[in-house]
Amino acid sequence: MGVEFAPSDEQVFFQETTRKFLSAQCPIPVVRSLESAPAGYDASYWRQGAELGWTSLLVPAEAGGGSLSGEGLMDLVLVAEEMGRMVSPGPLGPVNVVASAVAAGGSAAQQAAVLPGLLSGETVAAWCGEHPVEGVIDGENLLLSGQASPVEAGAQAQHLLVAVRTEDGLRQVLVPGDASGVTVTPLGGLDLVRRFAEVHFDEVVATPAERVGADGDAATAVEHQLQIACVLQCAETVGAMSRAFEMTLEYLSDRYSFGRPLASYQALKHRMADNMMWLEASHAVMTAAAGAVASGSPAAGEMVSAAKTWIGPHATELIQDCVQLHGGIGVTWEHDLHLYLRRTTVNRVTHGTPEYHAERIATQLLGTAS
Repeated sequence: MGVEFAPSDEQVFFQETTRKFLSAQCPIPVVRSLESAPAGYDASYWRQGAELGWTSLLVPAEAGGGSLSGEGLMDLVLVAEEMGRMVSPGPLGPVNVVASAVAAGGSAAQQAAVLPGLLSGETVAAWCGEHPVEGVIDGENLLLSGQASPVEAGAQAQHLLVAVRTEDGLRQVLVPGDASGVTVTPLGGLDLVRRFAEVHFDEVVATPAERVGADGDAATAVEHQLQIACVLQCAETVGAMSRAFEMTLEYLSDRYSFGRPLASYQALKHRMADNMMWLEASHAVMTAAAGAVASGSPAAGEMVSAAKTWIGPHATELIQDCVQLHGGIGVTWEHDLHLYLRRTTVNRVTHGTPEYHAERIATQLLGTAS
C-alpha cells in the first residue's frame, strides 16, 4: 500500500462518522473550555470515541478488537487526521500503541486484565517511549530505575508500558501507574488539551507477570511501537495542516481589498499554491509511511522517519504562513489558528525531532552501505 491509497466505502463512512462526532461533541469552543481540565478531555467523550472503535482497531478480534475494513492502522490514521482537523483531545496515540503491544506480546492474563478497560475507554495507558530506563535483574523480578519524559497521558494512565535495558538485553514491562516507586509529574505545554508528564522510576519492582514479550528481545517490538506512534502523530499533523489551509483559503476568498477578494492577488495565489504543494506532499509521505508499517515492510522504519523529517518542519511553516496571510486577526487569541500551530509544534518535537529522524535515516543508510 503506497501513496495511491484510497479509502474504501467503509473507511469513508467511518471517517465521516468520526468527523460528525467530533463536530458535535467536541467543537473548537469545547476544546478551548478544556484548557484547565486536568486530563484535557471529558471521560464520557473518550468512552464514546471508544464505542466508535478508536481504541480497538489495532487489536485482533479474538482479543476483543477489530476494524471495519480489516485495515486497522489505515482506519486509525483516518481517525487521527480527523482529530488533527479539530485539534481534538484524548490519548489516541498512547492507548492504541499500548493496546497493540499487549495484544501482540502480553500474556493471556494481561490481555484479560488490561484490554477490556482500554478498548471500552474506561482506562488509559501511556507509552513511555523508545528510550529505555535501567533495569536490574533481582531473582525473578526486575528493578526499574530512571526517567521517561515527555510521556503523553502519563498522569492519567492506569498502565505504563516501559522499555527496560538489562544485562541480558532489552525488555518491556507493563506496570501500574500507581506502583510503588513511580512518581508522575505533570508538565506544562503549548497545546491546550494535550497532556504530558515526566515519569520517574525509583527501584520499581516489575514481576514476571508484568513483562510484555520475550525477555531480552524487545527491540523489534519497541521499534514497531515507535512507528505506530509516529504514523498517528503525522496523520494528526496532516489533518491540522489541511484544516488550517482550508480556513485560510476561505478567508482569502471572503475578504476584499480595493474591491477584489484577497485570493485574486497573484502573490497570494503563489503562496497558497506553495502551501498546497507542501500539504499534498505531506499527505502522500504520511500515507506511504502508514502503508509500510501496516504491511510490515522492511523499509517501514525509514519511511516513518522520512515522514517525521518532512512533515514536522513543513507543518509549522505552512501554518505560520496561514497566520501571516490572515493579517492581524491571525495572531489573536480569539482566532483558532494558534490552536493548530500549537498542536503541530508539539507534534514536531515529540517522538523524535526531524533532526533525530534524519539521523536515524543516515544511520540506517550507512549501516546498509557498510
